Amino acid sequence: MSISPKEKRVVAVVGATGRQGGGLVRSIAADPDSRFTVRALTRDAGSPRAKELAGLGAEVVTADLDDPASVEAAFTGAYGAFCVTAAQEHPPERETAHAATMAAAARRAGVAHVVWSTFEDTRTFVAPGDERFPVLPGGYLVPHYDAKGAADAEFAGVPATFLRTAFYWENLLDGGGPRRGEDGVRVLALPLGSARLPGIAVADIGRCAHAILRRPELAGKTVSITGENLTGTELAAGFAESLGEPVRFQDVPLDAFPEALANMFRFTREFETAYAGARDPAEVRELHPGLLTFRQWLSETPERTSR
Repeated sequence: MSISPKEKRVVAVVGATGRQGGGLVRSIAADPDSRFTVRALTRDAGSPRAKELAGLGAEVVTADLDDPASVEAAFTGAYGAFCVTAAQEHPPERETAHAATMAAAARRAGVAHVVWSTFEDTRTFVAPGDERFPVLPGGYLVPHYDAKGAADAEFAGVPATFLRTAFYWENLLDGGGPRRGEDGVRVLALPLGSARLPGIAVADIGRCAHAILRRPELAGKTVSITGENLTGTELAAGFAESLGEPVRFQDVPLDAFPEALANMFRFTREFETAYAGARDPAEVRELHPGLLTFRQWLSETPERTSR
């Protein structure tokens, strides 16, 4: 039996026009028996993406994380909230400030269940002075991880689930996927060594957030997610099966990457037991049974080849 609109609880979604927030909006919209309705927060309610969300049934409201009053107004009356920061748009200090704004707004608005999209703070794993990990401006090692992990403390006293996410498989398509080498064979080049990389389809992050919101007992818990934890060789094999031709994995030096990314992959390699070990696909599938494997994601992703 479908739930009537009057019975549905409002979920305020930060970053609704982005990847993670958009995935949650679409997951709720696709569920005919959903107990939730979406309030989509955006800085530009007239944008094409915002209009698309309105077409899915979302209430679109204007809010800006640099304007705390607008966020509190958007959270008021909501049962739940999905909170995320945009590392690609803002420096880490601003991410922390935005997290504090969202946490304070949730606290004052009396939101019953917050899902905060976060990561490990890598500085809690690396011994001070470890020369393998150059310290970056602001004292960060992996800024887009550390800023989120440090901001977990902002949610003290908020009924929040800490959703630790994983590498987006979509990032592997930058430049069109595995590139052709000089010998004509496609090459997947990553500085992974033999380590397993926790990865996930970005849409599954939204679906996992939706599943968490259906389980209020997860407030106060940390949920770490992955689609699969795969080595570079296993990722290349998935691409090979999908493309119908050989793809080889090539390990590349960490110093070929900017320091923040090099530290991210170094953390993946050096702390594989803690990082990949905390993310068990079988446990994630109990939360979200439709969780995609890498090969399933590839089969649903046509833009996966390079010239």
